[in-house]
Amino acid sequence: MANILKVKVILGSTRQNRFSEKPGQWIERELKKNSEIEAEVLDLRDYPMPFFDEAEAPSYKTKPYSDPTVVKWTDKIADGDAFIIIAPEYNHGYPAVLKNALDYVYQEWNNKPVGFVTYGSAMGARSVEQLREVAVELQMAPIRNAIHMPYDVIIAVGKGESDETVFAPYAERATGLISQLLGWAKALKSMRQGK
Repeated sequence: MANILKVKVILGSTRQNRFSEKPGQWIERELKKNSEIEAEVLDLRDYPMPFFDEAEAPSYKTKPYSDPTVVKWTDKIADGDAFIIIAPEYNHGYPAVLKNALDYVYQEWNNKPVGFVTYGSAMGARSVEQLREVAVELQMAPIRNAIHMPYDVIIAVGKGESDETVFAPYAERATGLISQLLGWAKALKSMRQGK
């Protein structure tokens, strides 16, 4: 359907015993409650790209990069109308694997909104602060609404509390994030289509 917006949820960590799967699956379920959205989780474990070492920068490339995993990743980003990045905070920043995935693509990110679900030290605030700056450079529209989770959430999941219980307090924030993301996605899709 032409009115459907494709929202890609990017799991920004590949480490063992990572937490990002839990909020990723939760926000995907929240997205799927909206009939205007086709949601898909993109797990960076499924896109094991080499560290960026191309001769041409993505913003200047004249032909697609040849690495098959990079091609697959780029195609998924091109297919998206909007993105939600699940971003842990490591040492006052976000994971290197996420930066690498962002850096391999340029035109395909342009004029698309991005929201963030974060967790960890300072509830992921410093990770998101840095990601917003990168998103602007990629000509994306980082939305204001975000979901920040304290380390207590990770501990609760580790103790076996259900996802329903753990994420219930964030339902209202998820609604706000998704609503703002959709508004931007619709406007920017019209712009990209020249309407």
